[in-house]
Amino acid sequence: MLKTRVTELFGIKYPIIQGGMWGASRAELAAAVSDAGGLGILSAFTFPSAKELAAEIQKVKKLTDKPFGVNVTLLPHLRSEEIDGYLSAVIDGGTKVVETAGRSPEPYIERLKSAGVKVVHKCTGVRFAITAQRIGCDAVAIDGFECAGFPGEDDVTSLILIPLTADAVEIPIIASGGFGDGRGLVAALALGADAVNMGTRFLATQEAPTHPTVRQWLVQASERDTVLVLRSIRSTARALKNPTSEKVLEMEKQGASAKEMQRLVPGDLSKLLETGDIDSGILSVGQVVGLVHDIPTVKQLIDRIVQEAEEVTSRLSANGRFQALRKPVEAGQK
Repeated sequence: MLKTRVTELFGIKYPIIQGGMWGASRAELAAAVSDAGGLGILSAFTFPSAKELAAEIQKVKKLTDKPFGVNVTLLPHLRSEEIDGYLSAVIDGGTKVVETAGRSPEPYIERLKSAGVKVVHKCTGVRFAITAQRIGCDAVAIDGFECAGFPGEDDVTSLILIPLTADAVEIPIIASGGFGDGRGLVAALALGADAVNMGTRFLATQEAPTHPTVRQWLVQASERDTVLVLRSIRSTARALKNPTSEKVLEMEKQGASAKEMQRLVPGDLSKLLETGDIDSGILSVGQVVGLVHDIPTVKQLIDRIVQEAEEVTSRLSANGRFQALRKPVEAGQK
């Protein structure tokens, strides 16, 4: 049941991809995901230089012999030579999967594919997925409105966006936004996806570089505790509620410019993750944070998701009739 076009494309055991999270997607997390059967992803611009990314790639390779990838977000303010440097680190380091986001990867497709790199482009709309297929991407990750980070401006949820994309393209689809357990994995596959991408759920694991205070914050947060900032400048981002995100919302009400808000977004994210100062910046998380109740190891999480997925399919087919899977509510759950 868990063999899909994505597991075959990347040579992985399970159709579970770790999100490329700026500041958090480092070697230890990526290697743990890959070792447990998924596809770990480094975030290129977590590292201030291409040289530092190259060193992190080698660190992953020392920690695991399994496939992994690198997220390269094509930020508008980056010069082409900066992006070229990071891509050189990826190619020279022998990485075989690149996830791009932010804008079209078309200028870099030929270079990546000629080096044997498989290209996944992250999209927030069907029209972008169609373009990604046309320019030669090997797969698309489709972000529903529930996702962390930048959900786009169309506000279409995964429940609608995944089947629409499945109807529109022939390349494999990775569902992103709202996934954190086995039920979600089965739902994504049923909707036409070939894998799920999880960022927030992997952020709440023991291998993620998050301070215990941040981990507790994630466990306590509910699905109602995210906010959408930067809507006023059409650069919408989803983040956890805290004094910083609430300050940004207030500034937007007052008509603040992008430059005026720049000092707060993302803020000192490294300080937030490493020291637990949860008031010091913006932490991108998806609405799936409401499903985070513990901080397992990556292996424990992936094994649990696979077991849940098997239980779901079994219950759905039991006695030839539909039986919904409902988890018992435990005392103290949010």
